[in-house]
Amino acid sequence: MATWFITGASRGFGARIARLALAKGDNVAATARNPHAVSEQLGEHPNLLPLALDVTDEAQCRAAAAAAVERFGRIDVLLNNAGYGLLGAVEEASAAEVEALYRTNVFGLLAVTRAILPQMRAQRSGRILNISSIGGYRAGAGFGVYSSTKFAVEGLSESLHAELAPLGIHVTVVEPGYFRTDFLDSSSLAVSKASIADYHETAGKVRNVASGLNHEQPGDPDKLAKVLVDFADAPNPPVRLPLGSDTVAAIAAKHASDDKILAEWRAISVSTDFVPPTAAV
Repeated sequence: MATWFITGASRGFGARIARLALAKGDNVAATARNPHAVSEQLGEHPNLLPLALDVTDEAQCRAAAAAAVERFGRIDVLLNNAGYGLLGAVEEASAAEVEALYRTNVFGLLAVTRAILPQMRAQRSGRILNISSIGGYRAGAGFGVYSSTKFAVEGLSESLHAELAPLGIHVTVVEPGYFRTDFLDSSSLAVSKASIADYHETAGKVRNVASGLNHEQPGDPDKLAKVLVDFADAPNPPVRLPLGSDTVAAIAAKHASDDKILAEWRAISVSTDFVPPTAAV
């Protein structure tokens, strides 16, 4: 029996994964800003601990981690799932919009992880699953600021993977493509208030089509939830886990594009190395 600590557990991937983990017999500390929303989603269960958690509040992160350990004795799987999107050109995003996004998607993930890690280090075991995105591997018009937060999650996850593996703690960054959740709803996706006409054909086009894609995405969130609950027991988990045919295609396309850049610019790229002076004869 494993003990999960899940952020953003009141809906979307978080609620689905919590439900499957409970059905498997695991313990779940399910957190959300409003813990009553967790109870409404998941019902009453002897292995469920709903907790109030605003991930941008470090003190609340530490309190939630302590409450989970007090109830269940340990934390085996941390699922950093809380987050939201921001749609708009980079220039259109206000400082306040950017800062709020980073507070949740990056600083919030860091605060929760730092609160949980002392327990996992003491156990010398644990799994950390950080939810990134297809946008964490390749960015595009309209999602630049959001993608930058997920690029940060990717970098943090790679470093944590290297730092924690010797301590028996595995870290994987999960890269979902477009799944049929509420991500494109206003509850999960903010839209920059400013709109600049010069971006009409780039970020503006993405704004216009996003609402039409909602609930028409190719990914099945129930299948993703099952994969991740099973993945929590996988031996030797990889540092990154792409999920969705669109993510796989996007990664392959980026690799091909980067290979082309290296081939075309290799001579310039390597020309910047320091060359020691020839030794005097």
